[in-house]
Amino acid sequence: MAPKVLVSDKLSETAVQIFRDRGIDVDYLPDLGKDKEKLLDVINQYDGLAIRSATKVTEKLLEAATNLKVVGRAGIGVDNVDIPAASKKGVIVMNTPFGNSVTTAEHAISLMMAVARQIPEANASTHAGKWEKSRFMGVELTAKTLGVIGAGNIGGIVCDRALGLKMKVVAYDPFLSEERATKLGVTKVDLDTLLARADFITLHVPLTDKTRNILSAENIAKTKKGVRIVNCARGGLIDEDALAAALKSGHVAGAALDVFAVEPATESPLFGMPNVVVTPHLGASTTEAQENVALQVAEQMSDYLLSGAVQNALNMPSVTAEEARIMGPWLKLAAHLGAFAGQMTDEPIKAINILYDGKVSEMNLDALGCGVIAGIMKATNPDVNMVSAPVVAKERGIKISTTTQAKSGVFDAYIKLTVVTDTRERSIAGTVFSDGKPRFIQIKGITLDAEVGNHMLYTTNEDVPGIIGTLGNTMGENGVNIANFTLGRSEAGKNAIALLYLDAPAPDPVLEKLRATGMFQQVRPLVFDVA
Repeated sequence: MAPKVLVSDKLSETAVQIFRDRGIDVDYLPDLGKDKEKLLDVINQYDGLAIRSATKVTEKLLEAATNLKVVGRAGIGVDNVDIPAASKKGVIVMNTPFGNSVTTAEHAISLMMAVARQIPEANASTHAGKWEKSRFMGVELTAKTLGVIGAGNIGGIVCDRALGLKMKVVAYDPFLSEERATKLGVTKVDLDTLLARADFITLHVPLTDKTRNILSAENIAKTKKGVRIVNCARGGLIDEDALAAALKSGHVAGAALDVFAVEPATESPLFGMPNVVVTPHLGASTTEAQENVALQVAEQMSDYLLSGAVQNALNMPSVTAEEARIMGPWLKLAAHLGAFAGQMTDEPIKAINILYDGKVSEMNLDALGCGVIAGIMKATNPDVNMVSAPVVAKERGIKISTTTQAKSGVFDAYIKLTVVTDTRERSIAGTVFSDGKPRFIQIKGITLDAEVGNHMLYTTNEDVPGIIGTLGNTMGENGVNIANFTLGRSEAGKNAIALLYLDAPAPDPVLEKLRATGMFQQVRPLVFDVA
């Protein structure tokens, strides 16, 4: 059955057609997002939900969305999505952070020019029939220093445009490397240096605990007298009261804001000030940007629902379509290793340690790690997936560590998982052979070569004669067919293990008969999803 997607906000017809062309069953109901109760009634029918800002994806809606796998936000802001609740439900939340980058950068440049030349005020004055030429004395951008706070995607475009205007550009960004700064053609500085040197300051960072009020009263006081400030990023980056005071005192010559701490902004200490330009969050409001984000979210959601590729997810590591193709068998192996450890562990888990050896260490380890954790957690919570499992593990206080190393053995690559409880450590390793099938290659330090089957029986025992006969006879006498089996031992007469491949699960009475023989230390049925 084809995946089914609901578009509950206004999205372009071209984007809706992308879903149809990709074989997705789509319902385009652009006004449904505003009707919370009706949306609640129908949401359980859908695998995907494509939205803009009108639809509110709340915890209540997510509880009702029993089949929902992905929410796609056409745009960058996801304030209308309860991401923690989505993660607990195992629902991926995607946005489109790059679809409106150029548009937002251009708006920042436009506002910078507008505040430099007082264009809005001059326009209003001229429309009023006045001719106040001497009143509106502006400043040039050429040769001025622009301070860019946040040199990521949008900030980088602003840097490029500013250099084209013959400005000098300094940038503050903790994640900006010297190599990247050189490529952008900007000078990397710390925040205090930027504040002291910049004639214009523009902000392009997300709103976090670290960036909230990054232009506080204290930092505004560190700026050059006569500075002009532009914010097209997020409200809350600037202390608006402090900015208003600095404008009144003349320390700040002008400001241009597209975003505010509270939106919709119907009042602000900055409104009505003669040296302030304000717009109602128009950064992404161009025809091209709205079309771009709509097309992008349709492609991203289709890729995920059809192939498992994850792009621009906010609560799960991204996996490109190419990575999904290459990593598919390794993701299955990761899940199988986790499933084995989870089904074998009856005590609370304290730590999960994952070792990646050889070429697998160069893959997307975040995604592989999510697969391992999901496999473990499914043993006690079948509803978890790669999105929700890390959240569940964190809530339980489980420590997760990852180690990588170069090829160290006969295999080109392998993954080794160790689960730690209060009383023991349990380890299992696996690899993927050239046939693309995952294999277990080591259990409890014992080397073997075992494919993964839907229904398996795991036993441990001392290496003594009669084990194989006991297993075969007991299964045969009780109508349980053994399709295949794999054996392994540490050395003659020591620890040994057996993995039996069964056509169907062994009934509990059969397992009790095996245990009653006294020959086995463990008799454990295992189930794997090998589809």
